[in-house]
Amino acid sequence: MAADDRRNGDSTNHNHRDPKKPRLSEFLTESDIRSEFAHHHTGVARVNNGSFGCCPSSVLDAQREWQLRFLRQPDEFYFNGLRRGLLASRAVISDLINADDVDEVSLVDNATTAAAIVLQRVGRCFSEGRYQKEDTVVMFHCAFQSVKKSIQAYVSRVGGSTVEVRLPFPVSSNDEIVSAFREGLKKGRANGRTVRLAIIDHITSMPCVLMPVRELVKVCREEGVEEVFVDAAHAIGSVKVDVKEIGADYYVSNLHKWFFCPPSIAFFYCKKRSSELDVHHPVVSHEFGNGLAIESAWIGTRDYSSQLVVPSVMEFVKRFEGGIDGIMERNHDEAVRMGLMLCSAWGTNLGSPPEMCVGMVMIGLPSKLCVESDDDAVKLRAYLRVHRSVEVPVYFLGLRDGEEGVKDKDSGVITAYVRISRQVYNETEDYERLRDAITELVKDQRTCQNLPPV
Repeated sequence: MAADDRRNGDSTNHNHRDPKKPRLSEFLTESDIRSEFAHHHTGVARVNNGSFGCCPSSVLDAQREWQLRFLRQPDEFYFNGLRRGLLASRAVISDLINADDVDEVSLVDNATTAAAIVLQRVGRCFSEGRYQKEDTVVMFHCAFQSVKKSIQAYVSRVGGSTVEVRLPFPVSSNDEIVSAFREGLKKGRANGRTVRLAIIDHITSMPCVLMPVRELVKVCREEGVEEVFVDAAHAIGSVKVDVKEIGADYYVSNLHKWFFCPPSIAFFYCKKRSSELDVHHPVVSHEFGNGLAIESAWIGTRDYSSQLVVPSVMEFVKRFEGGIDGIMERNHDEAVRMGLMLCSAWGTNLGSPPEMCVGMVMIGLPSKLCVESDDDAVKLRAYLRVHRSVEVPVYFLGLRDGEEGVKDKDSGVITAYVRISRQVYNETEDYERLRDAITELVKDQRTCQNLPPV
């Protein structure tokens, strides 16, 4: 699709950007930050930014303006504002991730939508005979559940097979991950099969680990994997993203998790190649066949405002020292500091070394809590929310036969971890509230079997 095609935006604006606002000379103060997030429920320790993200008031105001622009005159908005605005957002993202061409960047609702795009294409290749029965998709066992369901829906039912690689956890080095992945690819090629797709997380969700994504993509190229899809739901706003350096065929990241956009928006990078026209949005509209970026820009009447505020988000992050890079660095450092504080208080461990953490960190829970199942983890999470006003995910670590596990200060095996997040609105008191809640449960000899009802 030519960059000046009318469907791609206003052809008279060749740099595809609206005029930039003057840069503000002063950084946001702590008071300014509190004001930007004053809509958050007071009295709640929100240490779970990773699940749903956050959006500052100034960006919500910009979103409201886009919504009103549509509601005031829908026709004018559709023909003159929408595509130009979407292209401006795509251009910002293209620069951020070092894409070669803005047409390699599409805007979709979330990483789940991108997974459907990729796996529907793989399914078509199986059903049309381009792939052989039992050819494989290789992924880590902790891949997001919706990705696994998409494989079930689009690939398994038409003859594809799946190999799940167990992510070592707790993990101490990238070499452990790369070694396990090589073994997974070997299984995927067994009996003459071809690995048609590898799915790699940039940052796994649960448990949370920063993966050696460039090394893993390189291994895929060395081992003859046909295509690589990086599910980087947590990446943009957490780590620097350079899609050319990473080298994957597909890369998706949510902008509503760590990049301050309202839900729901993700960018989907699709490297240009001869098969590009076979990559389609799962919702078919009248734009079908005009390239993925254009197909994604119109999937029927809906609220596109979250996809139009990316330039406003850039103005917001510029008001922090170091911009988005400074935010990422401080979030990482503070998340690790709070994680180590919790480890010390509970006598447990970090799930990975600090260099394999981002703005999210896994911390082992005391063995005396007796987290013995996924249901126990859900119960503990609900207790913390309802009775202690702490929002934090709890991860149950089921040990396989022969695994000894990591022990805490009481010589008990650690079977569960909490995943804390750190974003600009968090304060030390949020993590101290979590610390005290768990410490008091242990002191009162409470376990997951005798928690108060919620």
